[in-house]
Amino acid sequence: MASLQFGFIMPVEFRRGELAADHVNKVNRFLERITGQFESAWTIDHLQFDDMNVLEALTSVSYFSALHSRLQFGNTVICQSFRNPALLAKMAATLQFLSGGRFILGIGAGWHEEEYRAYGYDFPPNAVRVEQLEEALRIVRAMWSGEAVTYEGKHYRVHEARCEPHPDPAPPIIVGGMKPRMLRLAARYADGWDISSSGLGRYERVAHEFERACAEVGRGAATVRRSWSGGLACATAQGAAEALASDRFSAQAPEDDFGFVGTPEQIVRQMRAFVGLGVQRFILDFADFPDTTGLELMLNEVLPAVQQ
Repeated sequence: MASLQFGFIMPVEFRRGELAADHVNKVNRFLERITGQFESAWTIDHLQFDDMNVLEALTSVSYFSALHSRLQFGNTVICQSFRNPALLAKMAATLQFLSGGRFILGIGAGWHEEEYRAYGYDFPPNAVRVEQLEEALRIVRAMWSGEAVTYEGKHYRVHEARCEPHPDPAPPIIVGGMKPRMLRLAARYADGWDISSSGLGRYERVAHEFERACAEVGRGAATVRRSWSGGLACATAQGAAEALASDRFSAQAPEDDFGFVGTPEQIVRQMRAFVGLGVQRFILDFADFPDTTGLELMLNEVLPAVQQ
């Protein structure tokens, strides 16, 4: 249990009318409080979402990582469609260099059609986006090797592309997804595999599928670090926790829209079930942010118990 880690999902979306500086200050207060107990902080990658203000993900990670030097920073997960793979490799290598090796590249195939259309990106079918992701992973890995890279794929190409200074060490790559082709990509290319808002029943089934995918590519499943990302609503009473979660997620959901909801004792039991299935990191979106009540319960009661 000593290897169990925790991450904080930094809200980069905030309501219109709220001053950006106020929102940033709230995030910074959370980051200061988790330092020394959580290992990492993360952003979700969106360009627009409903009528919210939305901060760009990699810019946000760069900014906050400069202010909080004891935390690792990453994305749950970067949408590969938004950035040319070679440019993404360069951006990630630069951030790894400037942060002193504290960047984690989480990446996925993308899903939110509205922002694709709004920003002028094509939104191809799922299968095509997964093909694009595989080519992106190949290019990123190759460019971090320190050699000039030429690659001619179906969707992307580079010619004598260099990424200097190349990252040493290379940032860990986490692939987020649960469909069979995404699991195979994680098994083949990733250092970590993330699944978001999955209930225990689905997680168990998908974890078995992931282990089969690892076996198919000749890799030990234990070499891939597993993380779970999603919502958390922790309060001193179950009813208060459920009110925080509202209709966004529930601890009773066996499939999607699952979140950790309840008192500290209930959260500990819920998390231990996932740890028993191999989860090594929980990346949490606090339902009561910017209030710190749930955070204090996590730090003072949940973490010491679940890490025993």
